[in-house]
Amino acid sequence: MISVRNLAKSYDDSVSYAVDDISFDVNPGEILALVGESGCGKTTTLKMINRLIEPTRGEIIVNDVNVLDLNPVELRRKIGYVFQEIGLFPHMTIAENIGIVPKLLGWPKSDIEDRIRELLELTGLPSDDYSHKMPSELSGGQRQRVGVGRALAARPEVMLMDEPFGALDPITRAGLQDEFKNLQKELDLTVIMVTHDMMEALILADRVAIMQEGKIVSIGPPNDLVSEAGNAYAEKLLDTPRQQSEKLEKILKKGDKR
Repeated sequence: MISVRNLAKSYDDSVSYAVDDISFDVNPGEILALVGESGCGKTTTLKMINRLIEPTRGEIIVNDVNVLDLNPVELRRKIGYVFQEIGLFPHMTIAENIGIVPKLLGWPKSDIEDRIRELLELTGLPSDDYSHKMPSELSGGQRQRVGVGRALAARPEVMLMDEPFGALDPITRAGLQDEFKNLQKELDLTVIMVTHDMMEALILADRVAIMQEGKIVSIGPPNDLVSEAGNAYAEKLLDTPRQQSEKLEKILKKGDKR
């Protein structure tokens, strides 16, 4: 579904690279998580896929088409994008926010209304209760649901997600993670998700790519990476979820002995 080859981005005439010659594939219906510390190049990589940032060099193939051969605006309408900041238009109702891309694509009004109703129900926000509301009337978790719904509005096969759950409280975050995973499987979405949270990546993703200083230093299924990441930096990032799991296991064992 997505193939990235020798992708690079420099902001200073190739003296240094924010993203440095990375390559990876994402299979249809798969979630790939890009993980790493701030400044490692993960968000830059994500934004190059739909050309919010233009690459310095490399190739990005989505559905057998090189995205550099497409009009950037048309490309973005075909790929769902979920921001951490959500980015809802504050002067538009929830229905108008969700329906904006289908409207730009020229969908019939009745089809747009049906799609809005469908997506609100799908994301747990009944249309009769929420379609007329403004973003300021919703909680952070509800606004994030609307952001996901808007990204799905034009029925994309590919979705890009930039720290989609990072600003939420732990309970809301865990609930939305589970709901999104179920939704992704149901719709067979191909997803690239950026996160700084290794535990989130291990739980949600089919494969995890760990980035350091613009390069992918380790990539593989969560089980494989936890067993053997094959890179010192990747091992360091994986130490935290390992230690958390071990501590939780000890707590549970103590509870069993009571």
